[in-house]
Amino acid sequence: MRKGNLMSFRDDIKVFDATIRDGGLCNNFNFTDEFVTELYKTNIKSGIDYMEFGYKASKNMFSKSDFGKWKFCDEEDIRAIVGDNKSDLKIAVMADVGRCDYKTDFLPKTESVIDMVRVACYIHQIPAAIDMIEHFHQLGYETSCNLMAISQANLDQVTQALTMLSASSVDVIYLVDSYGSLYPENALELAQVYLKTVENTGKKVGFHAHNNQNLAFANTIETLSYGVSYLDVTVQGMGRGAGNCSSELLLGFLKNPKYNIYSLLKFSEKYMTQLKRDGVTWGYDLQYMFTGLLNRHPREAIDFTNAKRTDYSEFYKSLLENY
Repeated sequence: MRKGNLMSFRDDIKVFDATIRDGGLCNNFNFTDEFVTELYKTNIKSGIDYMEFGYKASKNMFSKSDFGKWKFCDEEDIRAIVGDNKSDLKIAVMADVGRCDYKTDFLPKTESVIDMVRVACYIHQIPAAIDMIEHFHQLGYETSCNLMAISQANLDQVTQALTMLSASSVDVIYLVDSYGSLYPENALELAQVYLKTVENTGKKVGFHAHNNQNLAFANTIETLSYGVSYLDVTVQGMGRGAGNCSSELLLGFLKNPKYNIYSLLKFSEKYMTQLKRDGVTWGYDLQYMFTGLLNRHPREAIDFTNAKRTDYSEFYKSLLENY
């Protein structure tokens, strides 16, 4: 059963801006402090509920010289932008299973301006993810588990993972369409499995879309209409490859008067257009459609894009030959 209708709004909806984190995959996290500061101010004015600043990646695995600061999200770098964050906007970071030093790189929540840690993992990494979640819970953070590439997992695996997560301290469990391969019908079917599993646990379900088949917005509003409440967006859909659900599309759809798009439009005029002029690329294109159709990682499509290729038919044929 749908929750609400096109004329109503739900207080449980939380809009989650992932522009710096997912968009950072397009430019190696090389955003200026001005860009991040103005996006932070814009999110507050727009009524956004959470802002993800980037990853807490391991400095032993990744060189600081190869990435901008938001690959690592040091406490002092976040505080340089937000101070003590005297606003209703909550601050989040992402920690990838196997790619972070979570036992040493996180302060207790009482000493940090970060509110939520999002643990990203693949289905076979659930035990490690739960270990991280419990550690962050003990430190005092809100937590989510972002189950990536869910379109490649079978239903038994998904059910087992959700059952394990439901018994953990996690606050939000995310359905992540990493490859942009889901359609509204199967995105909804999966969302209902998530919602049914967490029923009566107090946990929430989130959705993170990719736009390989121009369905990021459609899938987001389909899943939210049945009860998914944490919704990831990025400004103008900026994100890895084909990008994500656009902030301005979702805020334009939601009827809650706390959300508005005017400040987002002003930000886009000044900052997003400049990124594009500087050569940063993201968004729907044929090569991403192909990988979405075939339910595979977009790395080959990203290479195709970076090489400025336009031989779409040859690329499609090569994907089919290696399917």
